[in-house]
Amino acid sequence: MNRRSSIVKTIITMLLSLLAILMLAPIVISFTNSLMSEQEIGSNYDLIGQMAVDAASGKDAFVNMKIIPDWVSFEQYAKVLIATPTYLRLFWNSVYLVTFIIGGQVIVAALAAYAFGKLRFRGRDKLFFIYLMTMLMPFQVTLVPNYIIADKFQLLNSAGAIILPGIFGAFGVFMLRQFIKTLPNDYIEAATIDGLGHWSIFLRIIVPLVKPGFAALIVLLFVDYWNMVEQPLIFLDDDYKQPLSVYLSVIQEEAMGVGFAASVLYMIPMVLLFLYAETHFVQGVQMSGIKG
Repeated sequence: MNRRSSIVKTIITMLLSLLAILMLAPIVISFTNSLMSEQEIGSNYDLIGQMAVDAASGKDAFVNMKIIPDWVSFEQYAKVLIATPTYLRLFWNSVYLVTFIIGGQVIVAALAAYAFGKLRFRGRDKLFFIYLMTMLMPFQVTLVPNYIIADKFQLLNSAGAIILPGIFGAFGVFMLRQFIKTLPNDYIEAATIDGLGHWSIFLRIIVPLVKPGFAALIVLLFVDYWNMVEQPLIFLDDDYKQPLSVYLSVIQEEAMGVGFAASVLYMIPMVLLFLYAETHFVQGVQMSGIKG
């Protein structure tokens, strides 16, 4: 029985390792290609040209694709950070949009989650169910109403058209409510006996205890809105107001090597945020009851 269990564990470990390699392969390829010169990248990914040369020489047609660069070059990073000012401008556009969306949604979601999770009022569960329905709808369903509302308030082609719908997203309320519901009511009852009001209870008791939930929510929101594409394309007409996520497809068409370097730089904030909040993120997801 022990031998059979060991064999099963070994097979599962090998399969998970293979899956991990497949998941990491695009990241590794992007990083190594960002260290190649534009000429080397061109020779690697000129699929049609390479096959034509092989066919003309009478050889079997193979594609020349390398992972390790012949010569490490930081030329692409210099082009992105120095010779391409548009990249830095759109990078700060992304930072601006994501910061306000996350900050606003965390505040709104925390207050709403406390009300739905710990306060008792008539129609609470029904109201929460209606509110939750917006999260279950496909994104494309709410896109048109958001566009109409932004047009009525003259917010089109401004950051507000993206920030305001993001602040009032239902996902944060759902996640933090699940987290707050796990907190014992004894804390709130004891604070009420001591004469604390709801605002003091929220700031002194709920907020400190829900820090892992905040960390998990921030990471998930950052990944979601850092990679947003549809909202900026629809709500923003000015190219210089677009976030970096939209620009990556354009810069990839202009120069493939620069595109690899830009993609690597684009991934760094997400990786650093996850590494910084990894412990709280895992704990927050586990306690909130969210399953992958």
